[in-house]
This record gives sequence, structure tokens and C-alpha cells, in this order.
Amino acid sequence: MFNPFQQISDIKKMRDQAMQIQRQLQAEEVSVDKNGVHVLITGDQKIKTLLTNGKSDNDIKEAVNEAIKKSQEVAAKKLQSMSGGLSGLLGK
Repeated sequence: MFNPFQQISDIKKMRDQAMQIQRQLQAEEVSVDKNGVHVLITGDQKIKTLLTNGKSDNDIKEAVNEAIKKSQEVAAKKLQSMSGGLSGLLGK
């Protein structure tokens, strides 16, 4: 029997899990030093520090973070169109 409340509960659980994973990714950090460049980036792909030859490059950091954000938005839209949005998750 079709139970819309169960589907809402399932969606809430998936959303809660996604938010928990997002928080965990925000807490992770990856540090790379290569060719005089130091990058510290979080697991959710936000650059925290960008140093070139020991000097901060905040303008580059902000531009790269904006580019990453836009690319993630493009990917999310593409995935949504491929899966049919929530209806794809609900099996409709």
C-alpha cells in the first residue's frame, strides 16, 4: 500500500545523512605543497589557504572557490535532470 508519510520520512533520513556527510567533509582538510605553492582545502572543496612562494594569494583563492562552486552547481543540475529530481529517488 502506498504510504506518502513513509516516503517523506525516507527523504528526511536521506537529507539528514547528506547533511551529516557534508559536515564531516567540511571538517576534513587536505594540504598540498608543490612547486612553491601551498594549498589547504577542505573535503567539501573549499580552499582555506593558498600561498605562492610564501605569499598569500587571496584573490586567486576566492576566484578558484567561486569556480569550484559554479562547477558543483552545474554538476548538481546535470544529476538532477538525469535522475528526474526527487521523483527518481522515489521510484516514480
